[in-house]
Amino acid sequence: MIYAGTSGWAYPSWKPDFYPAKLASAKFLNHYATRLNTVEVNYTFRRFPTEKLLRGWIEATPGGFQIAIKAHQKITHVARLRDVADFTSDFVRSLQPLDAEKKLGPVLFQLPPFLKCDVTLLKDFLAVLPRSLRAAFEFRHASWFSEEVYAALRAANAALCNAESEKLETPDVQTADFAYLRLRKEGYSAKERKALEGRIARLGGNGDAYIYFKHEDTPEGALHAEEVLSAAKR
Repeated sequence: MIYAGTSGWAYPSWKPDFYPAKLASAKFLNHYATRLNTVEVNYTFRRFPTEKLLRGWIEATPGGFQIAIKAHQKITHVARLRDVADFTSDFVRSLQPLDAEKKLGPVLFQLPPFLKCDVTLLKDFLAVLPRSLRAAFEFRHASWFSEEVYAALRAANAALCNAESEKLETPDVQTADFAYLRLRKEGYSAKERKALEGRIARLGGNGDAYIYFKHEDTPEGALHAEEVLSAAKR
């Protein structure tokens, strides 16, 4: 299954090309979910979601819609994966309403650019994660791109987040029974998007594939995600 969306949805600047001109902001997620089937949430990077907030997301989206969650900054940027077993368990537990409704997508652990490779640290952290959790790791220092890291991720069925940006491009390596792709370049030409279709089709053939375009002041990312879904249906 291919899931395609963007990182966030609350952008009035997407009117009128994606959201209708007169659509109230409170209805953005409802409309978004009629056109795309997943979204990546950054809100959880700074705070735990309340049950009321999660219920709002659940009610605004149809069955099968997937909500990917960015892990709290205390886990990835403050503690940097060290000694956070209890906090991580509490964070994952806070997502239970989404999980119960089968709307919890992967949890993205985005590590800071200054954190260099430490395979023992990674293995110790992977050991505290529930096996049922779909965890994806975005490494932003090139030292992490090694066979030893890939092996640790494979052993835990955790995904190497394939993050594509102007600064750093992750190797095209799949380490789990699902894939997580973040497309962060400033723009994608028609030729580049066509090439992406083949890559995404391949990922989808190996299991669920989650694709997220960068959110911008324009709706291009959302429209590109819609193209991805259309191509997947052909």
